[in-house]
Amino acid sequence: MRVELARSHLLYGEWLRREGRRGEGREQLHIAHDMLAAMGMAAFTVRARRELLATGEKIRKRSAPASGSLTAQERQVARLVRQGLSNPEIGTRLFLSSRTVEWHLRNVFGKVGVSSRRQLRDLDDTYLVDGPS
Repeated sequence: MRVELARSHLLYGEWLRREGRRGEGREQLHIAHDMLAAMGMAAFTVRARRELLATGEKIRKRSAPASGSLTAQERQVARLVRQGLSNPEIGTRLFLSSRTVEWHLRNVFGKVGVSSRRQLRDLDDTYLVDGPS
């Protein structure tokens, strides 16, 4: 079922891009790219990446899902970001400076292949917090 959902996001994103609705298409293509990459569907991931590039988006290649390599601190920061807390609020809870929280968050973004808090919130809980099963 997840494969079909990811492919649906991909097809809809492609259609939106071709209709000139690049912003909306980009959103669907990001969702598709993240889902397909998490499932290890390389050919479809490449296709989603190519479509994203066609919208003008810049996206890094991922070698493999690296969620298993998140440190304990990075997992805590990611969990609190997903709850909607700001960097200063996270820093207060974890006894860290806002800059340190920002540093951990940049590491999380790089390891899981996202570029925004919104994309981080959209990831599957088990994929990000507990690592792949």
